[in-house]
Amino acid sequence: MPALSGIQPTGPFHWGNYFGAIQQYIELQDTEAQSYYFIANLHALTTVRDQELLRQYTLNGAIDLLALGLDPDKAVLFVQSDVPEVSELCWLLLTGTPMGLLERCVSYKDKMAKGIKADAGLFTYPVLQAADILAYDATVVPVGEDQLQHIEVCRDIAQSFNHHYGEVFTLPKGKVLDQSARVPGTDGEKMSKSYGNTLAVFEEEKKQRKQIMRIQTDSRPMEDPKEPDGDVLFDLLKLVGSEEEISEMAATYRKGGFGYGDAKKALANAAERYWGPARERRAEWAAKPDAVREVLAAGAAKARAKAGEVLGRAQEACGVKSW
Repeated sequence: MPALSGIQPTGPFHWGNYFGAIQQYIELQDTEAQSYYFIANLHALTTVRDQELLRQYTLNGAIDLLALGLDPDKAVLFVQSDVPEVSELCWLLLTGTPMGLLERCVSYKDKMAKGIKADAGLFTYPVLQAADILAYDATVVPVGEDQLQHIEVCRDIAQSFNHHYGEVFTLPKGKVLDQSARVPGTDGEKMSKSYGNTLAVFEEEKKQRKQIMRIQTDSRPMEDPKEPDGDVLFDLLKLVGSEEEISEMAATYRKGGFGYGDAKKALANAAERYWGPARERRAEWAAKPDAVREVLAAGAAKARAKAGEVLGRAQEACGVKSW
C-alpha cells in the first residue's frame, strides 16, 4: 500500500517534528510497499515569501530527512514543485470542490481567527493537499489526530470527482500517528515554532546545551521528592536517554535532594549522544549538495511517472485529453 507524507520547509526541524511525526514516517519505508516523501515548498509559499530562504529551507529539509534515516533506495524523496502534474491535477479538483467544504476546514478558520491574512492559497490549501495525496494513489497517509479532517476533505473531493467522472481516484485513509510521547517545549507547553520554545534537532551542540540549561523549572526545594512524569526535563530525557539513564533519573527525582541543574546536564549529555550519529550523517550530506540534488531529481522522476499516470486518468475522464 503506497504511503505518502509531505513536510513544509519553514525552518529547522525540532524535536517535536521528529518524535511526533518524522520518526514514524521513516519507519513506514520498511513496512509499506512504496513510500513517497516530499518537501512541500508550494504549500510553504503561503507563509514564506523570501525566495532565497525558501530555497535554503527546501535543500536543508532534504538533507535533514536523509540524515535522520530516510533511505532513497527504499522511499521516493522529492520536492513538490518538481512534479508539475500535481498542480495541474489540483486545478481539475478545484473545479468540483464546493466553497462550503473549504470554508469549514478547521485549519483555515483557526488561522483566520488568529488574524492571519487570508489569500486564495490559504483557502484552497486543502485542495492542493488532496492533489498531493491522490496523485500517487496513496492509501496510507500518516497524520496527527488534528489533521484527520484534511484526509476526510481529500476523500470528499475524490468521491465528488469519481461521482461525476467514474472511478478515477483511490480513496486514502489517514493513519493516526502515535503521539503518546508528548514532546514539551522549553517552557513546558507543546513544542512548536509558533510558541518559540523549540529545540532544533541539528542545533549546534554548545548552543543547544545552553538552551537546555535555560529550560524553565518549578521552584520546589532541592530536598523535596518529585514525581518525574510530567516534568519537562524528565519527559525530554525519556525521548533521548538510555533505559538506564531514564531509570536512574526517575529514582533520583523520587528520592529528592538534587538540583534541576543536574537533570539539565544529564539531558544535554543524553541529547548529544542521541543526535550524534544523525549530526555526522548530516555533515556528510551537507558537504555534497549536488548529491542531495541528484537524490531529489531521481525521486522527482519516479514521482512524475506515477503522478502523470494518475493525471492522465483524470484528464481522460473529464474530457481534457485526447482531442
